[in-house]
Amino acid sequence: MRFGKTLQGSIYAPWRSNYIDYAKLKKLLRENESSEKHAQAWTEEEESRYVEELVNVQLEKVNAFQADTYKRLREQISECEGSINRLVASGDTQETGQRPGSDNSHDEGAMLRSTLTKLDEITKEVNELEKYSRLNFTGFLKAAKKHDRRRGSKYRVRPLLQVRLAALPFNSEDYSPLLYRLSAMYTFVRQRLHGDSERTPSMTESRSGAETYKSYKFWVHPENILEVKTYILRRLPVLVYNPQTSKIIETGQSDPTITSLYFDNSQFSLYDNKVTRAPGASSLRLRWFGHLGEKPEILFEKKTVDGNGDSEETRFPIKEKYVKSFIAGEYKLEKTVEKLRERQGSDDDGVVHLRDSIEDIQRFIKDNELQPMLRANYTRTAFQIPGDDRVRVSLDTDMAFIREDSLDSDRPCRAPEEWHRKEIDESEMEFPFSAIGQGEISRFPFALLEIRVRDGATKRTHEWVEDMMSSHLVKEAPKFSKFVHGIAQLFEDYVNSFPFWLGDLETDIRRDPEAAFQEEQEKKAKKAEDEQTVGSFFGSKSASSFTAAVGSPVGKSGAASAKRHSDVEINPEDVDSDRGSVQSGEGTPARISGMRSFLPSFSSSRYARAHRRGPAPLPPGVREPGPLIKDAGPVRVEPKVWLANQRTFVKWQHIAVLLGSLSLGLYNAAGESNNVARGLAVVYTLVAAFAGAWGWWQYVVRSRMIQERSGKDFDNIIGPIVVCTSLVVALCLNFGFKYSAAVTKLDQIHFVNRVSGGFRGGIDKFELINTGAMREDL
Repeated sequence: MRFGKTLQGSIYAPWRSNYIDYAKLKKLLRENESSEKHAQAWTEEEESRYVEELVNVQLEKVNAFQADTYKRLREQISECEGSINRLVASGDTQETGQRPGSDNSHDEGAMLRSTLTKLDEITKEVNELEKYSRLNFTGFLKAAKKHDRRRGSKYRVRPLLQVRLAALPFNSEDYSPLLYRLSAMYTFVRQRLHGDSERTPSMTESRSGAETYKSYKFWVHPENILEVKTYILRRLPVLVYNPQTSKIIETGQSDPTITSLYFDNSQFSLYDNKVTRAPGASSLRLRWFGHLGEKPEILFEKKTVDGNGDSEETRFPIKEKYVKSFIAGEYKLEKTVEKLRERQGSDDDGVVHLRDSIEDIQRFIKDNELQPMLRANYTRTAFQIPGDDRVRVSLDTDMAFIREDSLDSDRPCRAPEEWHRKEIDESEMEFPFSAIGQGEISRFPFALLEIRVRDGATKRTHEWVEDMMSSHLVKEAPKFSKFVHGIAQLFEDYVNSFPFWLGDLETDIRRDPEAAFQEEQEKKAKKAEDEQTVGSFFGSKSASSFTAAVGSPVGKSGAASAKRHSDVEINPEDVDSDRGSVQSGEGTPARISGMRSFLPSFSSSRYARAHRRGPAPLPPGVREPGPLIKDAGPVRVEPKVWLANQRTFVKWQHIAVLLGSLSLGLYNAAGESNNVARGLAVVYTLVAAFAGAWGWWQYVVRSRMIQERSGKDFDNIIGPIVVCTSLVVALCLNFGFKYSAAVTKLDQIHFVNRVSGGFRGGIDKFELINTGAMREDL
């Protein structure tokens, strides 16, 4: 069916004037011209008029209507929630002691029925709005394709249109929050009206006793693939499985190549059900690892998704030689069932399950007239702890989609009598499949990251998974399907509905880290507000635990309704004992304790300078790192590190020995009356003892820091300063005492000389007098 007829048959009457005017675009494109030879040339004016109508008129009209309608529906839902909250605040009729037949009870019932009618209207419009967005999105891509096919010799419109589509919200709006709030209100109204004992809906509650998983899908830009791998490798090891034995093999083997062969019919009914997310939408595929020439195990897999989003899988292995006859309905794997019955018994659950699976898939193929349509080939890197399936991560790269259909009887891609393209498997083609024609292959420009988290996983697991999902390295693609994407890309002439993510293929999915952080904070705040609103009229005591992080743009708006923490929680493990300070969200300056508070300029290293400046404010989206990569795994220290520490210890002991020898020699050389020399010898002995003790203590401390991979400063110049200062003081005192003793001795000598000089002068004078007298007598 042509898209124009599909559009006319799918229009919601009250919104008819707000749909894309597909007929007008076709008229501007002059599509109905009978002959291309006699047609007038396509002019620049016509090109401008068509692009103006498509991009600026029709696209803006559709986007404005979708935004206004979505806003109106949110306001109507808020009004219904306000009515229910007022009802909850007024109290239950039984709690107030009123009889069920009282006037207040009738008023309550009337209000609940009125609210239920409004909810039905809102639910209908939400459903119609989702169809409206998808139908118009498909119309724009169809119109751009028609232009590029007929008038695209000079200008191509589709790249421009895809850039505009990626910037507008109408094709990427998530209606899940609205549906969640509607579901909660429906539950409350039913409880009040009919007394149903339904429990409050929970986003994390499993619907069955079996283990359930939450799956998250993301696109990864090729430039970010290595960084994403290294981030995951810090938490999960690479896991490679041998397709022959399903046992873990050596990790030196390269990542396996996986081939999936998807089935559909000529009407692409399975594709339509998947795109529109119809209840009971199913998909069927054959999947194997490596090349068919290696005789791998082939799995038939059927996946059915119900209205709640829960999936049910049916699978069984099959040999290559039986695939063709099984698809044709000529073989039902009787030998495989018989062998299993002989081993386990006819009444065994495994036998019954296998037989039912075979019959179900074969009936599914026959009823829907299915045939192989699409091949998806990709290289998968799996991350998982062996034996621990709480978190499973897969990264698919080198993804290519290839046509496997035989719809065109004149030029079929696959021989109608075969179940696969033999030229691909026999020649063992690999990515990028250069031998495949341009129109038969589509290469996906990004890698696909899928994270599956089992319910009940630890909080620590959720933390690093959430950090990955909210980072700038990935782009969220929650509804992405390989089957849907391949059909939409390679069979766009056969289908009339496209998935929304096609508008993002031509855009650059790389994001600025700060912008990604702000976007994620806004989403979390909005989700917290919705959850708290739902819990308010159910009487839930627990509010949302979301708190806007540092630098979050929603710290004063969207998170206002969420639970707030007035005190900053400090993890003792985050406190650096050497720094003596912690970093808080309020920007409290760091305080330095110990000797450094009195002598802050002891160390001049880069670490010490940064320590004295205090913690620098972190930019938005950045937080203090937890365990570093260097702290992962067993402690491995190079021998030169240990030897350097021991060499420093030996140097300190050498200084202690030298000072001890000096003090011993000085003490022995000094006489019993030389108290100064003896005192200095004692001082030198104390300095030598301090040097030996300091060297040993530093050796022990640094050894522990090496074992703990501490990032603290290794240099400590307190010991050298104490030793040097003590020696300088001792030498100065020694010089002072010696100088004082020398001066005193010199003064004594001068005094003795003066005294002895006077006495000798008197004797000489006496002798001279006596000599004169004797001469006179003569």
